[in-house]
Parts: sequence; C-alpha cells; structure tokens
Amino acid sequence: MATLDDVRRTAAELPGSEERATTGGAAWFVRGKLYAWECHPWPSIPDDMREVIASELVVGVKVADPLDALALVEMQPEIFLRTTTPWGEPKVAFRMAAIPEDHLAELVTEAWRVQAPKYLRRELEQAER
Repeated sequence: MATLDDVRRTAAELPGSEERATTGGAAWFVRGKLYAWECHPWPSIPDDMREVIASELVVGVKVADPLDALALVEMQPEIFLRTTTPWGEPKVAFRMAAIPEDHLAELVTEAWRVQAPKYLRRELEQAER
C-alpha cells in the first residue's frame, strides 16, 4: 500500500519541489505551482466522492490534459476517482491503497513536469541520464 511517504520520496528527488502543509493536508509545489496534494473531503466535492475521501487516503495530481485524466478513470475505476471538484483544471485523484508504487512515482513525476518550468525539467532530464 502506497503512503504519503512514498509521495514525499518521489517529490524529494524532483528539482525545485517543496512540500507544504495546507488546510487540506500535505501538498507539493514546484516554483509556487501545486502539482500533487492530499485530498480532503470538502463540502464542494460530490457526496459519493466525499465519502471515499473521508474514509481513505486519496491523493490528487495535475495532468497535462483532461483526456489523460478521463482515460485513467475509465481504464482503472477501482483506483482513479471521477471528477472530485467542480473546477475544470486537468487533474486526477486516486486511492493510495490501490495504486502500485511505481505508478504512483510516475504520476507524481508527470504532475511535476506539467507544472515545472523548462529549466527544471531540463535539470531532471540531465539527472536521469
């Protein structure tokens, strides 16, 4: 089962990444832009999704395109939650208990890439070589 420590480990390896405590829980930013966060059962979330988020650890990440999020939800609805907020920015939320650790690392890294400036993306690419 993946934990927030797994998110922390992945985020710690990403250039310019920082963790902040928010009213909703832990959140990760790159150059002031949110890319991953612990979901909180806010009143604006649909009732069925709020119940899931209140009962288990759910993390959200930014994605490049809304179709990417839709594809994840359709391919693995047991892991990925349908829309959790009325705001339309591309994102996806997933159950930490169900996500494989390697997929978690991929999702967090890709979310970071969506928000990171080019110079930090280049820095990561050079480090990966």
